[in-house]
Amino acid sequence: MNMTASLTSLPTIDQSSEQLAGLRQTLEDLLSEAKRCGASAAEAAVTTSTGLEVAVRLGEVETVEHTRDHGLGITVYFGHRTGSASTSDFSSEAVRDAVQRACNLARYTQEDCCAGLAGLELMATEVLDLDLYHPWSLTVDDATALAIACEDAARSADPRIVNSEGGSLSSHAGVKIYGNSHGFIGGYPSTRHGVSCAVVGREGDMMQRDSWWSSARAHEDLQPAAEVGREAAQRTVARLGARRLGTRKAPVLFRAEVAAGLLRSLIGAISGGHLYRKSSFLLDHLGRQIFPDWVEIFEEPHRLRGLASAPFDGDGLPTRAKHFVSGGELKSYVLDHYSACRLGLSSTANAGGPRNLSIAMGSLDREAMLRELGTGFYVTELMGQGVNMVTGDYSRGASGFWVENGEIQYPVEEITIAGNLKTMFERLVAVGNDCDFPGSVRTGSWLIDRMTIAGE
Repeated sequence: MNMTASLTSLPTIDQSSEQLAGLRQTLEDLLSEAKRCGASAAEAAVTTSTGLEVAVRLGEVETVEHTRDHGLGITVYFGHRTGSASTSDFSSEAVRDAVQRACNLARYTQEDCCAGLAGLELMATEVLDLDLYHPWSLTVDDATALAIACEDAARSADPRIVNSEGGSLSSHAGVKIYGNSHGFIGGYPSTRHGVSCAVVGREGDMMQRDSWWSSARAHEDLQPAAEVGREAAQRTVARLGARRLGTRKAPVLFRAEVAAGLLRSLIGAISGGHLYRKSSFLLDHLGRQIFPDWVEIFEEPHRLRGLASAPFDGDGLPTRAKHFVSGGELKSYVLDHYSACRLGLSSTANAGGPRNLSIAMGSLDREAMLRELGTGFYVTELMGQGVNMVTGDYSRGASGFWVENGEIQYPVEEITIAGNLKTMFERLVAVGNDCDFPGSVRTGSWLIDRMTIAGE
């Protein structure tokens, strides 16, 4: 069985074949040096990337940044003792020094029975091509023109737009190679491009700001720059005239990109680190009902051009599609090799977290979800970090809109919404099909039947 993914089979990237061969050689040097120093096992990663970022404000260029970064990291194991080191210097002397530092740390650390590599038999045997590499031949002038077009569209969309925090355009490309002493070496190039804008609106003495963005692996998949600008303006203007609410209990509808945060909170609660430390409100809930029976939550790590797609995880295990929640039941934790060992379980190939997390969406669009809400609060922005992962208590500053009879009445700001995540999951009424935001998490809006709203 061939455990090595040859870099010569990777798509052409901006570096020459000699440079790619140099990256692989650097990784092999790391592993060889670790073995020479007496390590029983080792793993290493080498990364390199290039990028262009242009920011404009009020039609003028503010910053132009060309980036070229590279780095390496090495983790060595002496039995069940471990040490790690990193450097951005790829010279032979620096590589030896990094390995030596890692080995010195390992010799004096306490033994951990779970420290080590995942089993040889678990390693990925191929590196799938997930269509992640789409370089953009973009000049500074081209990037500037797109960023200005984005901001101009926002500034001209409504006379109440009076200022701008700027528009930006970014394009990045890179390659990461991971290998370990089992003989696995795998790597793949990837790209990520983005456009964004933030503007300020005023009505009377009140001012508001909002933003919008688009991100994709391939530039042709980006939302057009002018549309991004108009969306930023529309969201800003909609917030003008915001009021506070009195304290009450009411149904709450989380806009899709805000609801993505609820999914991330779920993942945090079922992640190995919180579980083996017994700091999760979903401890020992595997196989138990935590959502209504129609809820399906899953990951798709092999989605073509996915923003979080990857053929293997951070331990070298092949990624795979899986359900975390099916029929409302918790079916899988989120485990890497180390946390799985601590829990006496098997890795779920999630070193680095879930990839392309999704919830099955319903049939209701945004307007239908507002009608389903009836009278309640439509959340469009959350502030603060008020999530207690141990108890599930949830309290966040919020802004959005008050809705009556399925129609938005007025914008709302400076309030707090509170509940408990476990109860919120159980009381999920519906998930819309209004997923219209970029990112690796895909969800529509979430309707929770009752939460506490603290205001005036």
